[in-house]
Amino acid sequence: MKSLFIIAFLSIVTMNAQDSKVLSSETVNVGDVITLGSPSAKTYQYISFPKPNFILKKGGTTNFKQLQGVQVVVTDKEDKDGNTTITIKRKDGKQFLNSIPTVKVNFAAAVGAKEVI
Repeated sequence: MKSLFIIAFLSIVTMNAQDSKVLSSETVNVGDVITLGSPSAKTYQYISFPKPNFILKKGGTTNFKQLQGVQVVVTDKEDKDGNTTITIKRKDGKQFLNSIPTVKVNFAAAVGAKEVI
């Protein structure tokens, strides 16, 4: 009976391990949905948001913590000099920080810093 539970557990773990998707610059395409993680510093380091004073001038907020877990859609992908830069917009149609419609991301660095999951 004990061995039956062990076999069942190992088969479930194996199926889940094969199902996991690893983000890389080769696997991301236009139209993919990804999730924003937590900022690696006070603000996002590899997601190119404007300076806070420009965000405030447009009537936005500078609360970057509200962006954690937001799902975004890849709208453009550029490969230059070995770096992949993607442009993202929110999946729900709202603007980032109530003032920015699209944002550029250094994809490889953002995945490494877990700013993009």
